[in-house]
Amino acid sequence: MFTITPTHRIVLPRLIITGTDTGVGKTYFACLLVRVLREAGADVVGYKPVCCGERTDAELLVAAAGGVEPLEAVNPVWYQAAVAPAVAAELEGKPVTLKELRAHAEDLATRHEWFVMEGVGGWEVPMTSGETFADLAEALGWPVVVVAANRLGVLNHSLLTEGAIRQRGMALAALVLNHLAEDRDVAMVTNRAVLAERLAGTMVVELMPGQDWLEDDFIERLLSSKC
Repeated sequence: MFTITPTHRIVLPRLIITGTDTGVGKTYFACLLVRVLREAGADVVGYKPVCCGERTDAELLVAAAGGVEPLEAVNPVWYQAAVAPAVAAELEGKPVTLKELRAHAEDLATRHEWFVMEGVGGWEVPMTSGETFADLAEALGWPVVVVAANRLGVLNHSLLTEGAIRQRGMALAALVLNHLAEDRDVAMVTNRAVLAERLAGTMVVELMPGQDWLEDDFIERLLSSKC
């Protein structure tokens, strides 16, 4: 079982979790990472800048961190409409700026050793009338973990997302292939090897249904990600 040491605490990483699409398992992975780190002795908190529709993702992040921060701190902006934040803001007349979201994130991050921010939908989801989640991520500048559903089509989606992240000069810390079902076809069996070859130097790991642990080597390498 992984344990946080004094050496690890020198690093104090901050991570951004994004996805190739909505419903690929970002919340599942983010909550698992938060729980594993807490069990290892880390002071860690999750953050969901914007929720659209249900607020379940943020509630799960609060629970994963043991309630160390209230829901309003973990999720400062909540829209009722289940659409992109930019659309929801217009529909509900409650615009928000990326400057505000960045300030929320940085303030919360300074209060904890580890900080895990879960994105909204995919990398280029519109957050305001002229900005996307990628703009928020670039402004923060923290390493990125991409979560993708392991299925036919994930090669294209993952490589496009990776290319977009690199174009902004940002670090891709890992790609997590999340299995949404127990059954595995040929694509699901071979996707990891294909992506590992094409994303040389990037960790590519698989997450199985119901998995409640992460490999020690994976966490060690995340700890060494440049913040």
